[in-house]
Amino acid sequence: MQQKIKTLKFTIKTTTILFTVLTCFVSLFSNAQEIISDDSTKVAVTKVKDSATSFQTRKIDGVAAVVGDYIILDSDIDKTILELKASGASLQGVSRCQLFGKMLEDKLYAHHAVQDSIEVTDAEIRSSVDYQLQQMMAQSGKSMEELIAFYNRKSEKELREEMFEINKSERLAGEMQKKIVDELEVTPEEVREFFNKIPESERPTFGTELKVSQIVIEPEVSEENRQRAINQLKQFKADVQENGASFRSKVVLYSDDKASIATGGLYTLNRNKPRMVKEFREAAFSLQEGEISDPFETDFGFHIVYLEKIRGQEYDVRHILLIPEVSQSAVKEAREEVEKIRERIVAGDISFEDAARESSDEKETRSEGGFLINPATQDYNFELTKMDPELYGQIQDLEEAEISPIITETTRTGVMKFKIMRVTDRVNEHVADYSKDYLKIKELALNEKRFKAIEKWQDEKIMDTYIKINGEYKDCDFSGNWLKQ
Repeated sequence: MQQKIKTLKFTIKTTTILFTVLTCFVSLFSNAQEIISDDSTKVAVTKVKDSATSFQTRKIDGVAAVVGDYIILDSDIDKTILELKASGASLQGVSRCQLFGKMLEDKLYAHHAVQDSIEVTDAEIRSSVDYQLQQMMAQSGKSMEELIAFYNRKSEKELREEMFEINKSERLAGEMQKKIVDELEVTPEEVREFFNKIPESERPTFGTELKVSQIVIEPEVSEENRQRAINQLKQFKADVQENGASFRSKVVLYSDDKASIATGGLYTLNRNKPRMVKEFREAAFSLQEGEISDPFETDFGFHIVYLEKIRGQEYDVRHILLIPEVSQSAVKEAREEVEKIRERIVAGDISFEDAARESSDEKETRSEGGFLINPATQDYNFELTKMDPELYGQIQDLEEAEISPIITETTRTGVMKFKIMRVTDRVNEHVADYSKDYLKIKELALNEKRFKAIEKWQDEKIMDTYIKINGEYKDCDFSGNWLKQ
């Protein structure tokens, strides 16, 4: 059982690493390929379109494997390893055969996704390619022309087309995996059986857990400064619409959203996949192409949004954020307020929960009595070893139910706020207990059930699919029956 748990964890970890990085890098080194049905040749060819729109073929390299309608080239594996290392990904414990096996799995999923008529929209894939290119330019500091030269491509169109094909394959594989396990559930009896068959000496150990709550007070912005930000945004809008000024230049010169300046304030929104706060989405989705919104307010400040392009459910928007200036007197008042709240709690005049509901400026936690919700588990419990490093740094020295000193925090957009924090319900590191850790044990049981379902599906589909492994890879010790022996 312990070996199965370790195998499952390894599979999940390896899948996460390889899917993430392969999506980013393998896409840059693949061409639209077809198979030559001559086993003795074992080569792939690439279709090359000349200026007269006719196609020619030229030899690329050896074919490592064929899986249904897909192939894996020898060079795909070599380049993937090099790019993984170049990106800083650790390949410790991952052999060449394991990496090759993961690539075989991906192609098997993608092949059967097509066979099962699983669809992914072109607009969705192109949006993903757009986002990847934006991230690549932002992180590397390279222009599009420099990226094209770096990856030895002839044009932006060629680079995008290659990334599109591999992204589509990856998305199909992901959707196929999701379909296999999507409706799986475990009953309480299955959870109990799963737990009872783990020998006591092999039961997992869960790290120290606790609940975190906070009260946040933000300095109040004067009406004069609020109006100043609104008027400035109105001027930007008028200058673009009436004088032909560049919206992107306004972003670079004036936006307080520093993280998006490198891409000219560009974000891609999807109507079916909420991203950004509600007010931002509503403003963006109400526009037509080429329109600029009126100024509107969110928790981050004041914005205007320019809708650049609509592609089905995808909206490419640029925005300018202005954060109104906060006076020093407002900062002083906010700090004094949180000091008074802390004194009342310590004196026992009010509970932490009631003080949060009464006074906290943080909407997400105010109604919860100040308790933070763990985004990974959607409950109040945080495991110390998996906690966000910044949050851990703020609470690591707190004793049970102790109220922290006043913490000054500045967001990425420059907004200052003050807060006090508390930890409660600390449970120290312990061996899994069925009653105390039921939800964690349930998740382990469900993961094992998913793992078995994928294993069963893979075994069946390998036998039903045309698969040919060539050369040295026939000697790999695969976890699946890829050689059909």
